[in-house]
Amino acid sequence: MSDFQIGPLNHVGVAVPNLGEAIETYRTLYGATDITTPFDMPEQGVKVCFVNLPNSQIELIEPLNEDSPIHNFIQKNPRGGQHHVCFEVPDIHEAVEEMGKRGATVLGKPRIGAHGTLIIFVHPKNSNGVLIELMETPKVAKAYADAGVQSIIVGDENYGEGSSREHAAMEPRHRGVRA
Repeated sequence: MSDFQIGPLNHVGVAVPNLGEAIETYRTLYGATDITTPFDMPEQGVKVCFVNLPNSQIELIEPLNEDSPIHNFIQKNPRGGQHHVCFEVPDIHEAVEEMGKRGATVLGKPRIGAHGTLIIFVHPKNSNGVLIELMETPKVAKAYADAGVQSIIVGDENYGEGSSREHAAMEPRHRGVRA
């Protein structure tokens, strides 16, 4: 087996039926003051924002429509709830390869996530019932954005269609880069 292992916890994803109400809860109940402006990710069918914490982030996720995978989650959990846990990895393609070698089911192909970097999801059946997101370390995405890169093309795949242009200009903190 290779030396591959997950890196730091980046965020916990929380599915919510109403993003505005969830933001207000984190502000009033928990005293959170550093909350990003919500933005739509139509290609993923969600609207998201991040509650920035000293050691991590909480990603609040609202479905945009009935085709959203989050819509199905909210149907089963009307008040919302923990959707996934996200860990950083240095190389998403190595992560895909290693997950396959280790018998895990990767859901879909690598794609640009809310932080503007490549992500994959590992099926909950492989992780004690928890949906795991693996995300390429945001510093890589920051370097791309700083260099003016608006999409990432690997082979025939364009990972930047749509979302990368919208998120390339986001401040590093919004992409999960912790100073």
